[in-house]
Amino acid sequence: QVQVAQSGGGLAQAGGSLRLSCAVSGGTSTVRAIGWYRQAPGKQRELVATVNSGDDFYYVDSVKGRFTIIRDRAKPTAYLQMNSLQPEDTAVYYCNIPPSHWGRGTQVTVSS
Repeated sequence: QVQVAQSGGGLAQAGGSLRLSCAVSGGTSTVRAIGWYRQAPGKQRELVATVNSGDDFYYVDSVKGRFTIIRDRAKPTAYLQMNSLQPEDTAVYYCNIPPSHWGRGTQVTVSS
């Protein structure tokens, strides 16, 4: 049974950086991809970034050049490095192991 432990996040000023982590345990051999989603107040959850087993990365246009997924296959853990944060990045961020394993979510708040 795949389990997802999520940590990181918090408060940052515009232009600052934060890092989220997503530690996967149990059934890790079945993990083929890791994704990050976010949900802002009053909005639907949206896909932010993904990486698959072939190291193909996807980033939504609004975070390209600012956010980076970093994989540590030895643990295994994935990180979402978020730089040049903007107030519109404020949301609860979720790690996802397809199809249906989710982290508990962590709040990211960016002040202007």
